[in-house]
Amino acid sequence: MTDARAAAAQAAAAAATEAYQRIVAALIRITGDWTLAEDCAQEALALALDRWPADGVPDNPGGWLMTVARNRALDVLRRGTVERRKLRDLAVLALTAATAEPEPEEIVDDRLRLIFTCCHPALPLEARVALTLRTICAVATADIARAFLVSESTMTRRLTRAKTKITEARIPYRVPTGPALAQRLPGVLAVLYLLFTHGYNADGEPAFADEAIRLTRLLARLMPDQAEAAALLALFLLQHSRRHTRRDAAGDLVPLDRQDRSRWDHAAIGEAVGILSELPESELPQAGPYALQAQIAACHATAPSVEDTDWPRIADCYDRLAELQPSPVIELNRAVAHGYAYGPAAGLDLLAKARASGALDDYPLATAAEADLTARAGDRVHAAALFRTAAERAHGASERRALLDRADEVQAG
Repeated sequence: MTDARAAAAQAAAAAATEAYQRIVAALIRITGDWTLAEDCAQEALALALDRWPADGVPDNPGGWLMTVARNRALDVLRRGTVERRKLRDLAVLALTAATAEPEPEEIVDDRLRLIFTCCHPALPLEARVALTLRTICAVATADIARAFLVSESTMTRRLTRAKTKITEARIPYRVPTGPALAQRLPGVLAVLYLLFTHGYNADGEPAFADEAIRLTRLLARLMPDQAEAAALLALFLLQHSRRHTRRDAAGDLVPLDRQDRSRWDHAAIGEAVGILSELPESELPQAGPYALQAQIAACHATAPSVEDTDWPRIADCYDRLAELQPSPVIELNRAVAHGYAYGPAAGLDLLAKARASGALDDYPLATAAEADLTARAGDRVHAAALFRTAAERAHGASERRALLDRADEVQAG
């Protein structure tokens, strides 16, 4: 492929990706048919990737894609006009095709409707994430299946059930308002958080983290009065800023204290810090859970070293986070923060309390945290044994190797 054609192909892919979700959203609104909307948008995208590298990207790529997708939907509906509903859909779609491009407010509403519908609490959480990936991000079903460790046919059935549930349960295609918005928004943010986690984890799909950032950036832009949406974007940017330093040349995990901070994405860090500085409720005690997590990540990202990190500030954030969202994992992180802020004995004491319920017994990172605190307290032999125990419980090969390396290092003194 020539340089010019490659550049055109790249531009085509970027333009198509940007326009895809609003095309799907608009067609769903017009026809009420999720499968038809997705199929037509996919066909328009495929045609663009085929034609644009040779013909050039149109002046209005989104309009070009919308026209192609809408015409394709018209063709499909014409072939199936035996039903009165399809005749109605055909009339509505034909009328829409004859009008100008939708107003910006309508585009905003369409995309928000699609996000809130995909993330509706009536759907299982895993189905919400999968439907978001498939419908909004246009991720291939096979790729989603691989991330969830199931077969493509199984994931296809899950997606079909989710769409059927939306239709049969008459889940409204709208953005909630008033108190209902406050109730629903955390669920949407939780889906985006889980989507990011699927890409950020050691053995995850990196592209999913990119999609989560893109969607959260969109949500924050469309809902500028929702501080937690902006805070979640800041959190993702801060976490993802370290993506190129989390593994070494062999593919093994590199702990935070050994990462080359000069290779972090400082532009992303700066953007995130700027977002947090503009949030009216980013400071304790008014901060929400994502703002608190973002403040913690900012403490790590802006410190020149682990030793220079503002650990008391991080400990305060975890204290507040444990009040808002009590969970064993948050208590584990709180113990680690207190261990660095006030000494390993304080951390071990909190960790023992967190493990008392037994919820962290099989969680390898809890054992690894105990090992690190134990080593810092001076008992290297016991710490090495704990690191090896954590390695036995690790779920991924890279995580296991990192824990075994740490055990050998602690053992050697």
